[in-house]
Amino acid sequence: MATGRRLPAYTLVGIVSYPVARLVFRTSWRGRENVPADGGAVLASSHFSNTDGWPLALGVFPRRQLRFMAKIELFRPPLGWLMRALGGFAVDRENPGREALATAVDLCRHGEIVVMFPEGTRRRKGLAKRFDPEPHSGAARIALRAQVPLIPAALAGTDRLRRLGPVRVAYGPPVAVADLAGMDRRTAATIATDRLMAAIRQLEESL
Repeated sequence: MATGRRLPAYTLVGIVSYPVARLVFRTSWRGRENVPADGGAVLASSHFSNTDGWPLALGVFPRRQLRFMAKIELFRPPLGWLMRALGGFAVDRENPGREALATAVDLCRHGEIVVMFPEGTRRRKGLAKRFDPEPHSGAARIALRAQVPLIPAALAGTDRLRRLGPVRVAYGPPVAVADLAGMDRRTAATIATDRLMAAIRQLEESL
């Protein structure tokens, strides 16, 4: 996968949709300075809607372009061409394997920011929402293996877009992982994920 260049479709969507996010959905962003101005990183966020990637990306547009790991179902017609044009890459949640992880690590090492949703699936209203989705360690594993910052983020309002906002986004400081360098990969990823989810919850409470 090509890295280090701005994808034309991504730029076009950003230019066209930024005014919509600001004026229609009254989107606001906090902590944008926590997203590195250059170099690779993993941006790990809470997840409420299939549209979550949009305000996350606009918060650092045009300074940075984000790359999204998304479920393989979104890469089938008719959305497949658009997902690829916007820089997405697929993961099969039923059989994740190593390919998607290797792709994400490679992107980070080439200076890209990869977006992950550690909860793996959207939170749902009603009975299911009483139970927190089980966080996955993929975001932490990618950041640790690529040796890039692990940035927490949180959103509010993306599950109520029909009400036209407001949408709020917060980016937090990188999760501390330097002290995990001497541990085995699984233990380090577990501890980093616990720290990441705590940071995400703190950001959510501030929104």
